[in-house]
Amino acid sequence: MTHVIADDAEALATARELAAGFAEGAAARDAERRLPEPELDRLSASGLLAVTVPRAYGGADVSARTLAEVFRLLAAADPNLAQIPHSHFVYVNVLRQQGTDVQRKFFFGEVLDGRRFGNAQSEAGTRHVQDYRTSLVAAPEGGFLLNGTKHYSTGALFAHWIPVLARREDRTLHVAYVPRDAPGLTVVDDWDGMGQRTTASGTVQLEDVRVPEDRVVPHHLTFQGPQLHGAYAQLLHAAIDVGIAGGALEEALEFVRTKARPWFESGQERAADDPLVIQRSGELAVKVRAAEALLDRAAQAVDTARDDLNDATAAAASIAVAAAKAFADPVAVELGNAIFELGGTRSSLDGLNLHRHWRNARTHTLHDPARWKIQHIGRYVLDGKLPPRHGLL
Repeated sequence: MTHVIADDAEALATARELAAGFAEGAAARDAERRLPEPELDRLSASGLLAVTVPRAYGGADVSARTLAEVFRLLAAADPNLAQIPHSHFVYVNVLRQQGTDVQRKFFFGEVLDGRRFGNAQSEAGTRHVQDYRTSLVAAPEGGFLLNGTKHYSTGALFAHWIPVLARREDRTLHVAYVPRDAPGLTVVDDWDGMGQRTTASGTVQLEDVRVPEDRVVPHHLTFQGPQLHGAYAQLLHAAIDVGIAGGALEEALEFVRTKARPWFESGQERAADDPLVIQRSGELAVKVRAAEALLDRAAQAVDTARDDLNDATAAAASIAVAAAKAFADPVAVELGNAIFELGGTRSSLDGLNLHRHWRNARTHTLHDPARWKIQHIGRYVLDGKLPPRHGLL
């Protein structure tokens, strides 16, 4: 039986409880590449995956600020478990923006019952990340046929429904919501990344997959006016990076307190009393707190825009999220590395698996380049140029 969460406070309390449990096995799951299906079932049963369903359809409709904190908490415990439902929330939001009332009633009901969305979005070998070759063609007998191959399909292996980005004959972009067990749809567990090992971000193959008309949403319409699709998705990515940084810091400090040896020149009995270790720990803590503050500010900007969506508020939200992610990405990577800086040689032992923090940070922060976010921030603050509506900002 899937629980239905009532409000923001309950969502945060549930996330804290789940995160505490998920943290205990995170290192072992990563080391053994043990896919977290039992943990995902707990996540579904808790009701946390339904917290953005609108109140009119029975959900808690939590704020972006709450959802960002939920993701940060989960990512600090296990960033793999935080990344798996990322697309779930993104494609719930797509239905919220462009779905019909009938589609919303059906799919929001599925989500409230604990069903999970995956994703089949990115493609390899194309000119760039938004060059989608997957086709959605009208079938003679009605409905559509889907054909294509998707990569980096995080969550698809564990999903009940797989939203697929595809282009119609006129090149407009649509999302087809396809059952995981649909004939012609195959999920291949071939993810081989050095980090985020248990996200199962593998391949989805689509061969003449039949899709009824009422399972297709016109996603291209989202970008014809002010929108928060990109800011919303990027906010959750930023929350994962901030969570990785915080989790790495906590493990580094615990290692210093309990296992690391002081450098002999410090004259101290404990590494935690070494003045240079203290200095570096403080510097790192400041960076993590700054990343957390920028994340919270970005989430507030998204909430402000949701309440009064126009070109100005949408732009402000996108820029705030871009700033949070551009800052958090290098901080997450730095914290993954700082474990060894603070812990010394012993911290590099493979059996401790402390390197998972750096691997996870380095892998997840490759999702989209922060350097382009800096470009858009610069144009915005210099000339007031509004950021583009391409869905990745």
